[in-house]
Amino acid sequence: MKYITVFLISLVLFSCNNYEQKKGSEAEYVLVIHGGAGTILKKNLSTETEKKYLDKLSEALLAGEKILKDGGSSIDAITASIMIMENSPLFNAGKGSVFNEEGIVEMDASIMSGKTGNAGAVAGVHTVVNPILAARAVMEQSNHVMLCGNGADKFAKEVGLDIADSSYFFTDRRWKSYLKTRNKSSEKHGTVGAVALDKYGNIAAGTSTGGMTYKMKGRIGDSPVIGAGTFADNETCAISATGHGEFFIRNVVAHDISALMKYKGISLKDASEKVILEKLKNIGGEGGIIGVDSQGNYTMTFNTAGMYRGVITSDGVKEVLIFGNQQLSSIDH
Repeated sequence: MKYITVFLISLVLFSCNNYEQKKGSEAEYVLVIHGGAGTILKKNLSTETEKKYLDKLSEALLAGEKILKDGGSSIDAITASIMIMENSPLFNAGKGSVFNEEGIVEMDASIMSGKTGNAGAVAGVHTVVNPILAARAVMEQSNHVMLCGNGADKFAKEVGLDIADSSYFFTDRRWKSYLKTRNKSSEKHGTVGAVALDKYGNIAAGTSTGGMTYKMKGRIGDSPVIGAGTFADNETCAISATGHGEFFIRNVVAHDISALMKYKGISLKDASEKVILEKLKNIGGEGGIIGVDSQGNYTMTFNTAGMYRGVITSDGVKEVLIFGNQQLSSIDH
């Protein structure tokens, strides 16, 4: 297992919680990931827990980077990165998914290719170990874009994906959160996602989530909705979103950023800030996005206190971050 050494590089980068890097002439690939946005404060994370998150983000980045470095596709890279986070109980996706109002896991995921425009999604699945693989199977092995509920679970089993019973998804941490939230009648949310540019100039995006703690049975958020939580187009950008899904669905956030770039001709950074820091924030929508364009510009834009996130590029950028206006470093290979 690879470990990462954490040290403070700078306290303030941009007051708007937006980070962007222009791809250098030597950069061939870019990979950006997130593990959810929200009220993530340093005072609420122990040093040990913080390190666990940083290590897992690092592991996810390195898994995706290996594929890109070896000439693999952006689709393969984001799949690998998301699976690492889905397999960890730290994040609200796959193994670490939260429980709905009935104490049941219902998971959503989607994936999209910027090269072909093809997309796949699953919603409300209960038994799929890696929902991102189910979403990809829908894209590559069916004539549809989205499958939901028992039909999606059945399809995933038929195509040979790993299936587990409810005990696999049970973690003490999420159950305690469920009980606490049930008593307070409040909701929490979280998501994981990845976007990438490969050596061939193709971009892709993917998102996976367990949704909101104590959500209504059958509730589906933005993560499996193409154009809301996930979008990719080689002409503009690849976007994966995290936050309060209802706001992201109503405002078609991922596609909105792409449309601003396509029809207004503005940059990924400016489009992301306009949607996340102005439009969404002004109506009470909390969350953020990660994005990359086909020129290698990337962004991690959010209007919350923090977002688990990281980036790695072929020209030497290697960062994992958690809190707002703060940068934590670097990944040891």
